[in-house]
Amino acid sequence: DCVLVSIGRRPNTEGLGLDAIGLEVNKRGQIETDHDFRTKVDGVWAIGDVVPGPMLAHKAEDEGIACAENIAGQTGIVNHDIIPGVVYTWPEFAGVGLTQEEAVEKLGDKAKVKVGKFPMMANSRAKTNHEPDGFVKIIAEAESDRVLGVWAIASVAGTMIAQATQAMEFGATSEDIAYTCHAHPTHSEAIKEAAMAVQGKPIHV
Repeated sequence: DCVLVSIGRRPNTEGLGLDAIGLEVNKRGQIETDHDFRTKVDGVWAIGDVVPGPMLAHKAEDEGIACAENIAGQTGIVNHDIIPGVVYTWPEFAGVGLTQEEAVEKLGDKAKVKVGKFPMMANSRAKTNHEPDGFVKIIAEAESDRVLGVWAIASVAGTMIAQATQAMEFGATSEDIAYTCHAHPTHSEAIKEAAMAVQGKPIHV
């Protein structure tokens, strides 16, 4: 019944007087920073939607914490390669890391990428809740088994993606996830099963 046109957003940097302090923006109107969120102007730092990267509240929050720590002389870090994204539709769509296509392009060979997929219709909690739509897909490097990306369509995909993000932050392999005990019945078991599918060993499909 409805069509959502989502064609992107622009950083709200106009009218900030950046030119008055000699701070230029890039072609997209964004403020460029270094790894610690410093700009080219001494004493000026920038985070969030006005700097390059996904315009997401959770990314901006983590950058704000890291930036404050850096200003205070501590070490603030944000791993921009592992920022989860969620589309709050029904069912939800969520992902973190590389897609299968991006992984193949990055590694240069389809054979260097392994994929495991598990349908939500085979997940006990999803079936009990009458929410069978969707799946979980895990992309891993074939040689090391390191997880490169996790993508999910499920009623609670936005919540499920946190586990995948944390696993990737710690450099997990698909085997690490597969051998981690998951409570039953929960939607997150689909992540375990998708990880098992990377090795060709899912139980419920």
